[in-house]
Amino acid sequence: MPERPASSGESIARQAVALAADLKAHDIVVLDLRGVTDMTDYFVIASGTSDTHVRAVADNIQAGLKAAGVSTTLSEGLTQGRWALLDYTDCVIHVFHPTLRQFYQLERLWGDAKTVSFDEGSQRPEQSGAASAASRTGR
Repeated sequence: MPERPASSGESIARQAVALAADLKAHDIVVLDLRGVTDMTDYFVIASGTSDTHVRAVADNIQAGLKAAGVSTTLSEGLTQGRWALLDYTDCVIHVFHPTLRQFYQLERLWGDAKTVSFDEGSQRPEQSGAASAASRTGR
């Protein structure tokens, strides 16, 4: 299968993963939604350990991307800290409290999407099939 061209969502996803990891977010998953939906190109899904941690991770991602010249088109849930959503059009970032992540199971809902692993040594992400995403959610 031919390799898909890079999108601005890929760059945003790569930066968001690094920014989430900087604040010790857990279970960071990137889903490539190109070809699955026209809504967005990538989802970045991460978990915090508490409401405060969810807010801190989401704030760090938003501030880091803003410093890189990327602004959100929509952000929700930052005040509550249970589920923060940052919409960058080509990439949507979800930072969950673990109980809500388990309840909504976005990885399972979007099981047709490929999971993406950003290898630090490469410029392009490595992709794995939907089965890998399903295995993470117990499907």
